[in-house]
Amino acid sequence: MVQALAWSPDSLWLLMQKAWWFLVVLGILVAFHELGHFLAARWVGVKVLKFSLGFGPKLFGRQMGETEYLLSAIPLGGYVKLFGEEETEAVTAEDRRRSFAHQGLWGKVLIVAAGPGFNFILAYLIFAAWLSTGYTLPVPSFKDIAADIEAVAADSPAAKAGLMVGDRIKKINGRDIATRVELLDAAAKGKGAPLTLEILRDGRTETLTITPIPAPGQPAADEENAYYLGIEEIPPVVNEVVPGKPAAAAGFKEGDRVLSIEGTPIHTWTQMTGLVKESPGKTLHVDILREGRRISLTVTPSAETATVNGQSVTVGKIGIAGPDRSLMKSSSPVAAIYDGLQATWKWTELTVVGLYKMVVGDISSKNIGGPLTIAKISGEAAAQGPSNVVFLIALLSINLGVLNLLPIPILDGGHLLFFLIEGILRKPLGERQREVAQQVGLVLLVGVMVFAFWNDLERIFFSH
Repeated sequence: MVQALAWSPDSLWLLMQKAWWFLVVLGILVAFHELGHFLAARWVGVKVLKFSLGFGPKLFGRQMGETEYLLSAIPLGGYVKLFGEEETEAVTAEDRRRSFAHQGLWGKVLIVAAGPGFNFILAYLIFAAWLSTGYTLPVPSFKDIAADIEAVAADSPAAKAGLMVGDRIKKINGRDIATRVELLDAAAKGKGAPLTLEILRDGRTETLTITPIPAPGQPAADEENAYYLGIEEIPPVVNEVVPGKPAAAAGFKEGDRVLSIEGTPIHTWTQMTGLVKESPGKTLHVDILREGRRISLTVTPSAETATVNGQSVTVGKIGIAGPDRSLMKSSSPVAAIYDGLQATWKWTELTVVGLYKMVVGDISSKNIGGPLTIAKISGEAAAQGPSNVVFLIALLSINLGVLNLLPIPILDGGHLLFFLIEGILRKPLGERQREVAQQVGLVLLVGVMVFAFWNDLERIFFSH
């Protein structure tokens, strides 16, 4: 059903906030990408004529040395204009020395590859800095987030529905999904309504119906209830205690296993966090198992703001992390230098695998998002704190780096493909061949952008 637009002052303010954070996030990504091209060109000796954030008409510009720095009207990218991109531009010997087209093959490769390369460097710097503080960093593999069932709790909604370990959920209520998070979100948004699942089991497609049940505990009046499915395999074991948080003050230690909260037996991490989230400012009596001994602790969750289904709600948090296999933690700031590389590689691998699965049809193309989706998640990340925005920038930077390396003419990867052909043939492609390739690449790129924008509109106006 198409949702009506209610342009209240609050709606306009929220829209302005999301637009602002969209510009901040995209501006950082584009600036770092173009900085890579700019610095590589200067290092090789190519003259840089323009450095622009944005496309289209110039809003502001200033000439500094031989380069004009611009802020342009369309904030969906940027560009670095190099002298001598066409061979005919260079006339004198000095022109040829400073011309891009007259550089050696490796010089041109370096300049083009430096853009996406700097996107990976930005992500690495963020990850390494994050890990150097001692905090955990989520670094999942595709298996960690895929909509595959790895555990089914006895007598749970999943067990009663007939779900089995190894099942892959393909659709919920006729809508394609790719991750377990989408399944949990559907359970929350459905508020306990039965969900029709289309699953893949042993090469066959089957249809099942699962009815989520409320998680233990009662939510406050302004909070969303959590729902339980019984597909979680993570035990309620404390893997990290954040200094200065309620859990640290209460005496929690790494390795503690939560047995019960206020007399309610605890079996999974989600069950435990559900009770904590529902109890901001309320004193909880927690029984834990530590080195074979049962110990009773008292903790009062702090009240923090979180975004649930697009709504800001108050939830309780005590400052612990669980034994999630997708979490990475560095033992020291020196170790973070190496761990940052590993985190960048794993997130890049996840992005590439996800893109491949989308191309071959394992993941729906409906997951492609455009500027409106970026604006939405940027605003939501900002509402949850500066660290979420920084983490989002790192993830989007990796996505931008991967996408720019695709061998599509007009993207950096397309230019690198031309250079590879040039290296094999020992001569560049003909001008007409390059023109046709660029036109094809432009059509493909515009098509993807239009499709992504349409997906954005569907999410906003046609979502239930």
